[in-house]
Amino acid sequence: MTTNPVPPFIQPGERVVLFDGVCKLCNGWAKFLIRHDREVRFRLCSVQSSEGQAILQWFGLPTDHFDTMAYVEGAELFVRSTAVLRILAQLPAPWRLLAWLRLTPRPLRDWCYDRIALNRYRLFGRYASCLLPDADHARRFLHE
Repeated sequence: MTTNPVPPFIQPGERVVLFDGVCKLCNGWAKFLIRHDREVRFRLCSVQSSEGQAILQWFGLPTDHFDTMAYVEGAELFVRSTAVLRILAQLPAPWRLLAWLRLTPRPLRDWCYDRIALNRYRLFGRYASCLLPDADHARRFLHE
């Protein structure tokens, strides 16, 4: 019998968005998802958390410096523009309409994504430490 292993802290079928917890842009993305993911399809996880670090390590990604948002669906990892577009496709309209951008060649999408990601602290700022979720949003985040 073979089983599809899933990363630590993630249940089979669960969808998890990994984000930089000190980045103001990334935190804005997490808040956007909380507001617009009415069906609670996604769980959130800061890459700085012990859960985020374990997931990054499971996928063989760097744990000390992370320049992209990642999306985990089961045992699959998506990064950069592909991650963003897969998430948007699962949100209600009008946001899901942005998923048509996947028709843009991935190298071009990722080049645009990288310009923002590599300059996100300079453009949007950063927090001194990871923000803690509001009590009413805590269930949206992975916890040990």
